[in-house]
Amino acid sequence: MGISTLRSYRGAQIFEAVGLAKDFIDDYFTGTASRINGIGVAEVAREAEMRYKRAYAPAPGVPHLLDAGGQYHFRLGEEKHLWTPETITKLQFATRNNDMKMYKEYAKYINEQAEHLCTLRGLFKFKKAAQPVPIEEVEPASEIMKHFVTGAMSFGSISKEAHETIAIAMNRIGGMSNSGEGGEDPERYIRLPNGDSKCSAVKQIASGRFGVTSEYLASARELQIKIAQGAKPGEGGQLPGHKVDKFVAKVRHSTPGVTLISPPPHHDIYSIEDLAQLIYDLKCSNTDARISVKLVSEVGVGTVAAGVSKGHADMVLISGHDGGTGASPLTSIKHAGLPWELGLAETQQTLVLNYLRDRIRVQADGQMKTGRDIVIGALLGAEEFGFGTTTLVVLGCVMMRKCHSNTCPVGVATQDPELRKRFAGQPEHLINFFRMIAEEAREIMAELGIRKFDDLVGRSDLLEMNKAIDFWKARNLDFSAVFKRPDNPNLPVRRTKAQDHGIDKAYDTVNILPKVQDAIENKKKVTLELPIHNVDRTVGTITSYHVAKKYGNAGLPEDTLTIKFKGSAGQSFGAFLSHGMTFELEGESNDYLGKGLSGGKIIVRPPVNASYNPSENIIVGNVLLYGATDGKIFIYGRAGERFAIRNSGVTAVVEGLGDHGCE
Repeated sequence: MGISTLRSYRGAQIFEAVGLAKDFIDDYFTGTASRINGIGVAEVAREAEMRYKRAYAPAPGVPHLLDAGGQYHFRLGEEKHLWTPETITKLQFATRNNDMKMYKEYAKYINEQAEHLCTLRGLFKFKKAAQPVPIEEVEPASEIMKHFVTGAMSFGSISKEAHETIAIAMNRIGGMSNSGEGGEDPERYIRLPNGDSKCSAVKQIASGRFGVTSEYLASARELQIKIAQGAKPGEGGQLPGHKVDKFVAKVRHSTPGVTLISPPPHHDIYSIEDLAQLIYDLKCSNTDARISVKLVSEVGVGTVAAGVSKGHADMVLISGHDGGTGASPLTSIKHAGLPWELGLAETQQTLVLNYLRDRIRVQADGQMKTGRDIVIGALLGAEEFGFGTTTLVVLGCVMMRKCHSNTCPVGVATQDPELRKRFAGQPEHLINFFRMIAEEAREIMAELGIRKFDDLVGRSDLLEMNKAIDFWKARNLDFSAVFKRPDNPNLPVRRTKAQDHGIDKAYDTVNILPKVQDAIENKKKVTLELPIHNVDRTVGTITSYHVAKKYGNAGLPEDTLTIKFKGSAGQSFGAFLSHGMTFELEGESNDYLGKGLSGGKIIVRPPVNASYNPSENIIVGNVLLYGATDGKIFIYGRAGERFAIRNSGVTAVVEGLGDHGCE
């Protein structure tokens, strides 16, 4: 949000109203976004009167006690929740016994919210086709399941057993699990004897850069830049110190017992230009992976998503407010982020109207629970769907809300060795769950007359408001802006072509790789001398990918590849440089030199004929060594601001620094 002082909050209107009438907003909150209309002064007054009567004129025979509220925990007869003891029990029974009948009982409670409205989509209904298609003609569940991913829950926030079970299940069905921002044990990259893989397909890169090494990046099918969390945008992740044991600390390249905080988007992900550079850096760090960006559902997210698409991301994730971390502050659980339905609709409309939708996939997450949810998500524009809390419930979570305290009684969100023994989840339970969701989606597709899942995407004309739900506060809601489709029917509404990342024209591809293939394969020493210019970005990173892919973090023997550059290096020179690679630069370098350094060695010195005193002059830019984990760097000159932030293992020698060094 770019907000740092109390004064800048006043009048900033960085919030949005959900469910307030336009005339009410115009009178009392002028200029505030409110997209779906809703209640006015009369309803606000009625609700205030109801609260007053409950306090001062209770019904006869009712104990004169304050309500339990149930805002955060389920309380019988209080605030409505979709996760109730009944729904948790039914879902766990259904998935453990592969019982579709019990799953349908669970889904009925989630989907039919007339008596317990909890979500915007609970007010939607489908426009069924006059001619339904036979379900046998609908795309099989096994194909639909490939559209599913699991949420970014890091090892540390959840137990080793839970994290690995999720990865095995998703790899079996052809979906993707997400490492979260906590690094990953390299042992998980090796396939098990039975063919299973514990490797998370999606590796997350957040502002904390915990455990982001060249091997971590090389092991991914997707690299995800985390701008924010759905449950608490603007706050960043947090892992309490009592959950950081020796093993968690080792994987995250940190210290046992020390709380780990990933600050809000910072350093190389806070402007769209920086983001485009990081997208390119990550694409170079794993040319076979797709690059995604995680955003939060809030007003204006469509504009940011358009920038992400122009920055050549392959996928954008719109994260809803009601998913997210079990360790989120109480105020954020209730007052930050928005329903994914609003952000997803805005993103789809903005990308389509700006001719950007055909080159980027869209994903949505935030308390996805049933096949109906994913069909609505697809109709509003998503091709992929993330499941976080629900996957943990399937694996045994009983919503005790003890994630932050390390006392999870079912071994899901704890590092306590005794409590972890209670973990009873199996990959088969998750696979059953995703198959049931896909089968429910197939039934809805048949009713809508749709055979292929891709043909659902962007068909918001098949949604309407359910007028049969006559709850007094829902009567004035208007979803026409959410269901709106572009006037031009020929505009693409889903991804149909790949982004051009320019990898074939990259400096490494043209100048380095052809000359070092033999050196990488056979560990032969080679020395090159090359010119470099400030338009040459992310030099060395593609070569590092080939080293890391073959040898992991161990890389090559010391100084196997030595490259001597002359000139002015562009951004991210030597980013994620692997062990055994040595870069010597005679000249100067722009920002992000040695970003994520992973064992390589970088030496920068001024030109031989330089007339200035290096110890008094800046010869390298800002944000050097951001998130570096291993290696050495020697700079004969001064560095700019924010030098070696989040460094966890690099030895650096420099003549002087700007502000905020080594934070």
